[in-house]
Formats: sequence, C-alpha cells, structure tokens
Amino acid sequence: MNVQTNIALSDYTTMRLGGPARFFAEATTPDELAALYQNAKRLDQKVFIIGGGSNLIAHDEGFDGLVIHNKIKGFEIIANDDNATIVKLGAGEEWDSVVQRTVDMNLSGIAAMSAIPGTVGAAPVQNVGAYGQEIADVFISLEAYDTHNDAFVTLDWDSCHFSYRDSIFRSEAKGHYGITSVTIKLSKAAPAPPFYAALQKYLDLHNITDYTPQIIREAVTAIRASKLPDPKVLPNSGSFFKNAVVENWVYNDLKTTYPDMPAFQMDETHYKIPSGWLIEQADFKGQTLHGIKVHSDNALVLINESATGYQDLADARQEVISGVQDKFRITIEQEPLEIG
Repeated sequence: MNVQTNIALSDYTTMRLGGPARFFAEATTPDELAALYQNAKRLDQKVFIIGGGSNLIAHDEGFDGLVIHNKIKGFEIIANDDNATIVKLGAGEEWDSVVQRTVDMNLSGIAAMSAIPGTVGAAPVQNVGAYGQEIADVFISLEAYDTHNDAFVTLDWDSCHFSYRDSIFRSEAKGHYGITSVTIKLSKAAPAPPFYAALQKYLDLHNITDYTPQIIREAVTAIRASKLPDPKVLPNSGSFFKNAVVENWVYNDLKTTYPDMPAFQMDETHYKIPSGWLIEQADFKGQTLHGIKVHSDNALVLINESATGYQDLADARQEVISGVQDKFRITIEQEPLEIG
C-alpha cells in the first residue's frame, strides 16, 4: 500500500474542484482498506473513502486526513437458476462496465442505469437510479468494513433504509462503513413496459417494440448522451439536484398555476416534480453563474466552466435554489456528497 501526500482532490472529482488530501492511498482488497483505516485511526487521522468521484464535491481546503480510493474489483456469480442470476460485485468496479457485462449476459434489472459514471460502491450510498430503475430494486446485500467496531459486516436491504436518492450511508451511518462489495439479483426475463416516460418516448420514436436488455441500454445511452455532458470533456457531477418530492396539496396548488407542470405520483401522499423543469422555468437554463454554467440541454446539470474554487459553486448553487424557491415555494436539494 503506497500512501501519498498532498494529492489534489480536483484530479479525483469530476467537477474538478478541491484542494489537497493530506494523505491518499488506494485499497485494492477489503483487508487493505481495513489496514489503511486502522493505521489512520492509530495516528488520529480522519478518513474519507471515495470511488469514481462523480458524485462528490471537494472543498478548497481539501481534506486534512486520509482519503482512501476504493479500487476493490470483483464480479462473481454466486447463484443462478432459470429465472435469475445473483452477482457479487467489487465496490471499486466501474458501474457502467458492470451494466455492460450483465447486459451481455442478457440479464434485466440495471440496463436503464447505463452510462452512469462512478463505481459500484457508490450505488447503494445514494440509491443510484435512472429511467425507472434504482439499485434498491435489485439489491440483496452489501459487505462493508465497520469502522466503529473494526469488523467486516453484511448489511441486508432493510438495514440500508433506501429511499429516493438516499440511504443510511448519507445520514445516520455516514462515515460508519467502507463498502467492499455489493450483491444484486438480476432477472432473466425480458424488459417489459410500462417504461419510464422519456425512455418510452425514445422507443416509440424509433419504432422499437422488441425489448431486450441490450436495446434498453442502447436507448438509455443515447438519451443520456443527448442530455448529459461527458465529465471528461466538461467538468460536472451529473444531475446536481435531486428531483423535488412534494406533498399532494403542494402539487395540486401549483398545478392550478402551472397546468403543464410535469410530475410523477410516488405514493398516495407525494409527487415527484422534475427539478430540471423547475430550474428552467425559473430562467436559469443556459446561464453562467460565478463560472458555473447551468447546462443548456439539461438544467439539472451544473458545469464548471471557469470556477476558481468551491465558493463559486456554492454561490451558483444558492442562486439556483433561491430562484426556484422564490418562484415555486419548493426547496430543491443538492445530490452530490461533499468532502471537506
């Protein structure tokens, strides 16, 4: 294990902001991750574990402790029958590569989550999802290093407290676990409608009626390419804001003023309203604020055009949040986690 010093976090986050980590090391096995954490604890150093950095914002001061880059690999079929396949994945595997591999096996369940940047270990943290699918739908369990008790543990679905773009790992258990593997169950049945509206629109437009995991992957990849900039070309963190979840009475009240407002009923008492639509209606789409551009094709995405530090991003974020709040009385929330 090679521990480096003063490594720029801007090189490991797709928004390309952030100062240095005091210490930085890669973990390629669960035992390496545990050993790095234990050593940092003995030296009274804080620890933060990162994956692909696509859902992470770093501050200018960096991180005064040890950043562990999770590079744990693994793709193991642990059960297989006529209906489903159960796969155990290393937390450091690239998510989209895993999706491609399962699609090649003609397995259904995560094809609509194609082209999402990041690693497997990050998927349960924010309950990654797209186009009507989310990791909670296929999740069985995960293995993790329990930093409080210095032991490896297994957490099942109930223990993770999944909700919309959220889990225990973003709240009460933040920093408690270092995820080392994730086990999911994928179906051998062909994908079947109803599909997410944007996906169905694409399928209809291209006269596609024969649904396979590969076709769903190709459709979603094409949709995302048309709406989401490549972070390797334009620094961004993907969807920067979560879609807004509001109570029925809020939705019904707004609908009288904005009859064309799109929404999706989540349950008996809540609707999900696309935050991109709210941001666009508040006239931020295409604007550049403090060196941060609200993407011209997808207002959910903030692009770092010329920001010189975290404060530029924070100022731009607050202008967008305040603008939406003033117009709709809805407070939209940031999706990426922060380090620093």
